[in-house]
Amino acid sequence: MYNETVLDHFNNPRNVGESSKKDGVGQISSPVCGDTTFIYLDVEDGVIKDVKFKTFGCAAAIASSSMLTTMAVGKTLEEAKKITNEQIVEALGGLPEVKIHCSVLAADALRAAIEDYESKHQG
Repeated sequence: MYNETVLDHFNNPRNVGESSKKDGVGQISSPVCGDTTFIYLDVEDGVIKDVKFKTFGCAAAIASSSMLTTMAVGKTLEEAKKITNEQIVEALGGLPEVKIHCSVLAADALRAAIEDYESKHQG
């Protein structure tokens, strides 16, 4: 059902936990399956210096969150906002159609964390 890359990110997830500063925190739950993802950002000068995640869900949800964190670290907030669930799926080498919503969960949680950061640091 899952390819080698997805299984690697599930069995050896990158960036699990909470970041030290938690400058931005996003939490999204999937209405499809009930999975929940938390994304924690440490931001310096508009650049994501550290990103961590906690996902309560299936292998595809954990793998999607893990891949997302590797894609987002080092990007500006504007660049990170543009990460799509399609890019996550592509980076993972594909997901079964019934698991695509897991990549949406990860991308939406990142955007929620960025929105949280921006709401705390306005003007």
